[in-house]
Amino acid sequence: MTDQNSNKTPINTDDKTANPSLSFKNRIDLTNLQQSYSSIKKELSKVIIGQSDFVELLMVALLTDGHVLIEGVPGIAKTITAKLFAKTLQTDFSRIQFTPDLMPSDVLGTSIVDLKTSEFVFKKGPVFSNIILIDEINRAPAKTQAALFEVMEEKQITMDGVRYVMEPPFMVLATQNPIEQEGTYTLPEAQLDRFLFKIKVTYPTFADEVEILKLHHERTVKDPLELIDAVLDIDKLLEYRDKVQQVFIEEKLLQYIAEIVTKTRSHPHLYLGGSPRASIAIMKSAKAFAAIDGRDFATPEDIKKSVAPVMRHRVIVSPEREMEGMTEEKVMQLILQSIEIPR
Repeated sequence: MTDQNSNKTPINTDDKTANPSLSFKNRIDLTNLQQSYSSIKKELSKVIIGQSDFVELLMVALLTDGHVLIEGVPGIAKTITAKLFAKTLQTDFSRIQFTPDLMPSDVLGTSIVDLKTSEFVFKKGPVFSNIILIDEINRAPAKTQAALFEVMEEKQITMDGVRYVMEPPFMVLATQNPIEQEGTYTLPEAQLDRFLFKIKVTYPTFADEVEILKLHHERTVKDPLELIDAVLDIDKLLEYRDKVQQVFIEEKLLQYIAEIVTKTRSHPHLYLGGSPRASIAIMKSAKAFAAIDGRDFATPEDIKKSVAPVMRHRVIVSPEREMEGMTEEKVMQLILQSIEIPR
């Protein structure tokens, strides 16, 4: 008796072309974005040892058009990493050293008299650039801090009734020292909320410290900036930002984000919770984390990675709990543990 199936071609279950439904391709081509991220990390590794999380968060902030507050003790490469990161981009860069006597006009610019025409002409300040490094941002008084409110949120400044719009990209990288309190000012909550991330930079590991010593011992170039090449131009960056915006995020994940943030507003350990701006920041960051990982969809893990850097400067622990050793990170961890992860 003839087997009716003997003449049929066997199906190769390992060949995805046999069944197109088994081929999982991204809707968005993220190859170039990933390559640019790898190139930036490669350039920074010429000078910076370790700090991979720091660099990843800087890249996520760049892709989401966000500003970054960098906190850490002196001598752990906060400023140099920010400068070198800016050097990898084919953009304008300026550095502003904040001091107690710094005036708003020293940052934004001022109107001066043109002797030839006898008319006032606006002379732009150092904030008119693409990547702005503000060193020791908490050393300037409230009046100067307030000058940053409009430009950080709306990417523009208004001077003498005239609106000046910043050329994209516009990103503020600000450093502060959490230990030294003399001659410093607490940043207003309204300004803190304008930073996408607060990155806490810690000491290197023992192995990384040995590598740092080796690198400095063997280096022949005095200025480390000379070692870094620009690998990402403005057009590519704006293209990548559009792709990050297209990354898919399910509605149940949006509900997950909203539940995390709304719980901070009623948590007994917190004096101040997160605003809707915090929810938006977590969503944008999760999409960017997915993109640099090569995925066109966000996952709960992307959201969890975003929570600490987005929330640690937006929530305030109640004085009683702070005296007991409670921190913003610990509270956010408790909140994450209390919410069921979407599946």
